[in-house]
Amino acid sequence: MTQYVYRFGGGVSDGGKGDKNLLGGKGANLAEMASIGLPVPPGFTISTAMCTRYYEEGERFPDSLRDEVATGIAHIEGVTAKTFGDPANPLLVSVRSGARVSMPGMMDTVLNLGLNDATVEGLATGSGDERFAWDSYRRFIQMYADVVLELDHGAFEEALEVAKEDNGYYLDTELTAADLKALVGEYKSLVEQAWGKPFPQDVHDQLWGAVAAVFGSWNADRAKVYRRINDISGSWGTAVNVQAMVFGNMGDTSATGVAFTRDPSTGDNAYYGEFLINAQGEDVVAGIRTPQYLTKAAREEAGAKPASMEEAMPEVYAQLAGVFDTLERHYRDMQDIEFTVEKTQLWMLQTRTGKRTAKAALRIAVDMASEGLITREEAILRVDPMALDQLLHPTLDPAAVRDVIAKGLPASPGAASGTVVFDADTAEKRAAAGEAVILVRTETSPEDIHGMHAAKGILTARGGMTSHAAVVARGMGRPCVSGAGTLSIDAKAKVMRVGDRSVKEGDMLTIDGSTGEVMAGQVATVNPELSGDFTTLMAWADGVRRLRVRANAETPLDCRTARDFGAEGVGLCRTEHMFFDAARITAVRQMILATDEAGRRAALAKLLPEQRADFAAIFAIMTGLPVTIRLLDPPLHEFLPHAEADFADVATATGVDIDTLKRRAAELHEFNPMLGHRGCRLGVTYPEIYETQARAIFEAAIDVAEQSGAAPIPEVMIPLVATKRELDLMKVVVDKAARAVFAERGREIDYLVGTMIELPRAALRAGAIAETADFFSFGTNDLTQTTLGVSRDDAARFLGTYVDQGIYERDPFVSIDVEGVGELIEIAAQRGRQTRPDIKLGICGEHGGDPASIAFCEQVGLDYVSASPYRVPIARLAAAQAALRKA
Repeated sequence: MTQYVYRFGGGVSDGGKGDKNLLGGKGANLAEMASIGLPVPPGFTISTAMCTRYYEEGERFPDSLRDEVATGIAHIEGVTAKTFGDPANPLLVSVRSGARVSMPGMMDTVLNLGLNDATVEGLATGSGDERFAWDSYRRFIQMYADVVLELDHGAFEEALEVAKEDNGYYLDTELTAADLKALVGEYKSLVEQAWGKPFPQDVHDQLWGAVAAVFGSWNADRAKVYRRINDISGSWGTAVNVQAMVFGNMGDTSATGVAFTRDPSTGDNAYYGEFLINAQGEDVVAGIRTPQYLTKAAREEAGAKPASMEEAMPEVYAQLAGVFDTLERHYRDMQDIEFTVEKTQLWMLQTRTGKRTAKAALRIAVDMASEGLITREEAILRVDPMALDQLLHPTLDPAAVRDVIAKGLPASPGAASGTVVFDADTAEKRAAAGEAVILVRTETSPEDIHGMHAAKGILTARGGMTSHAAVVARGMGRPCVSGAGTLSIDAKAKVMRVGDRSVKEGDMLTIDGSTGEVMAGQVATVNPELSGDFTTLMAWADGVRRLRVRANAETPLDCRTARDFGAEGVGLCRTEHMFFDAARITAVRQMILATDEAGRRAALAKLLPEQRADFAAIFAIMTGLPVTIRLLDPPLHEFLPHAEADFADVATATGVDIDTLKRRAAELHEFNPMLGHRGCRLGVTYPEIYETQARAIFEAAIDVAEQSGAAPIPEVMIPLVATKRELDLMKVVVDKAARAVFAERGREIDYLVGTMIELPRAALRAGAIAETADFFSFGTNDLTQTTLGVSRDDAARFLGTYVDQGIYERDPFVSIDVEGVGELIEIAAQRGRQTRPDIKLGICGEHGGDPASIAFCEQVGLDYVSASPYRVPIARLAAAQAALRKA
């Protein structure tokens, strides 16, 4: 019989850190901490395999699981000497999620489970603290109603606030036992009114309701969004951890906190965290109360008054510091820890590899390698390549004028400007329309995940450095300022007030997540300086990677940026982008409108010096490196006007009448331009276009070679080839232009002629095409479109649903469809090499900057990937990781 329940604590560990796929990260690490002697409350884990079966069987639990859970409860009872549901000596448990990878705040938790009208009295008597017992009961009802019964959380919050107002209290902790007992009665009434039934009193019903809710939260909207953003498979499922409760809300000798063994924002080797005295865990992460600093140094640096844990609980803090060191040495990585202190007794509730910013990831990886804790190869593998994107974009200009209106905590570094929005849905909608937005909330919740991802930055009035907003923002690489307590946010009225100033929805705001400053308006930025840890790690990465990394670039600025980021050439220069320039679009249109070859050549003669200058600028920057130039690809109608209002201006500029212009536009109209008269089909029909472009390439190359003394390496790419004959014809045109220029200039340079493989037929006929082609560059954007029969421009309407339902594991326009498109690439590579063993192979679609796609390219043995300039460092690191994993 399959085992679904695994115990931990009390001298028992049925699993360990190697069982994350089965027990989830939390369950595996709880078992591991228990096995190395750390203080872990006893419990058991229901495996991820049960979650998968639960959904397969229509959200039902098998009878065998009930027997296993009963054994698990008995284990906890045996260790704690308490009994589940016993009115005199009740056992209370927490029920928590635990996926195999960290998904902070995305799934549900229930604390204090096992309380009812009878056991609350037993808890009061056993603890000697009636207030604590009734506080725990009101927390349980509120959380259970929210998570399991799916009732409005706000109604309970409102009842709590009314109770405080009626008694003249400011803090929750001021409520007396009698106040809390009355509040529990009101909470139960709220449940019965909204749910239609009394609050469940049977503790076993409570338990199974909570387990079902945690499994159910795996497919909650927020969890699906998070998985989609972070490329987590929906088939993995979550585990459920049931664990004996320990209490941080038992007075001034009790506390709860969240900590990191190193600073997750900067990577500094210093303890980083927050805690609250007389509180439970949700008080810290939800941002409901402002927490206190963990260390004296952090408190003093912030100028805060409340005592740090190091000062308020020195003995417990010393024990906690010892646990930090043990865990970091054991796991050999920075750890994110949750702990509770119950009457001076420290308990460890969780450890996991901590989320961190890109800056911190680099610092921690390099430092740990230098400390001998990990190898250089491990350091390379520790940094998420996509996280580097955080480092590659501008930050606020230190010299710029700043109209600072508020200051909060620097929760996630970086800076962002955007228009203010007050809810996640609006953030997502406006961002989808191309608007940069700042999401402003009193505090964020897991339901805000889609808006947080869409926003350029996040600002909250409440919460600390380990609040939901801070942790999620750091994981996403979004700048975040949290705990800006001077802000008064009215989300319904869509306004934020600070002092006598108001900021309305749509107003421009800037936040600096490195300083905590909130500024009115937009603040100027400066380009980043990449050095230190970045340079060190990238040098290590370059030393192990096999794949070369080029850039998709067609302007001098893009080329310079790419080379500064370490690009080893240009893998795709799209010449049509040059044709759209305002200074030359008229000549392009005259060429299109010409009625014969002589007319086209006359117009092309005007374009020749412009194209030559374009290519010379690129060659000068990329001296000594290969530059792949794709000849004209898009259909000609794209260069003509579409709106009625534009025809007159274009007719005047080109010297033709409006009727002629409209007639030509109608002749060139295509029902499916992607599959129409474009690519090499233009060259076959109008060879003078490709001839002129080839001449411009070779003239520019010789110009640069004569000026610099180092010849560039042009690679002329013929797009959209489906047959060998097409490439043969176009190679004749290119070679003829080369011979003519070389004869005129009295100098020759090396060059290659190849093709972009972007049609399934070309991939299948690669053996024949390689007889002519010096290189293949896989245009994975169009190859994906033509293989799947899906338009990239229209796919957004349904691809999200396809990914959610497992039709595609990932968006195939973001990460290569290995089974379909990938197999065509493999076939083409194999057949091309059989014909021409030295053929050069690369990809130049957007997939060239995707780590998973780069890993595929390494497996297939391609020679290079080409990515957009800002993704070059990402590709370099991903290529190194792919090489290490393949070795």
